[in-house]
Amino acid sequence: MTASMLWCVVPAAGRGTRVGGDCPKQYLPLAGQPMIRHTLRRLAEHPRIAGLLVTLGADDRYWPGYQTINGKPVQVAVGGAQRSDSVLAGVDALPATVGAEAFVLIHDAARPCVRLTDIDRLIEAAGALDGGLLGAPLRDTLKRADTASRSELTEPRDHRWRAFTPQMFRRGQLSAALREATRRGIQVSDEAMAMELAGFAPLLVEGAEDNIKITTAADFALAEFLLDRTAE
Repeated sequence: MTASMLWCVVPAAGRGTRVGGDCPKQYLPLAGQPMIRHTLRRLAEHPRIAGLLVTLGADDRYWPGYQTINGKPVQVAVGGAQRSDSVLAGVDALPATVGAEAFVLIHDAARPCVRLTDIDRLIEAAGALDGGLLGAPLRDTLKRADTASRSELTEPRDHRWRAFTPQMFRRGQLSAALREATRRGIQVSDEAMAMELAGFAPLLVEGAEDNIKITTAADFALAEFLLDRTAE
């Protein structure tokens, strides 16, 4: 694809209840700063990212009010009850200069360790098609548990991937796919699922497995260890 600039939507309306506490996890300290600042700064360091659109909870009182990071504009919009609602709100709130055919990135606020080189690979590979996402092939043995948490079946791991972010799709197609999933009453877990339901086959682009999603309190220590080591 040509070297166009892309906006990135960062859904941050969730509370991250598995971490615990009253403060949403995206605002908890990581290496001395709110986790979301690390994520936004990492994204803003990428030369192809033009700006950041953060979706917040309607009653968010923790947002620090960033307007620029690394010289890139930071805009906000009110998100929704589910991740897909927040992503759609962010896509809808993008500047009018971002056309329907333009690619946009979607990235988890809780993934501050994404590598810039992986974003490069995603933009180049998925931009030649109709979009895609970072991920990694499943390498561990996969078990299916019964209701008592006992292993009852070993699942095949061939052709199975773990999905990461960023994910990248055309603005108009992603908006239509998310709206259609909502109309059908389907709760999609990520943008690629919405696109799959709309008949697309998003490209899986292998990325580094240290692009972790901070989910529990224990993940903060690992993310702090990884921050400087994933800065390229």
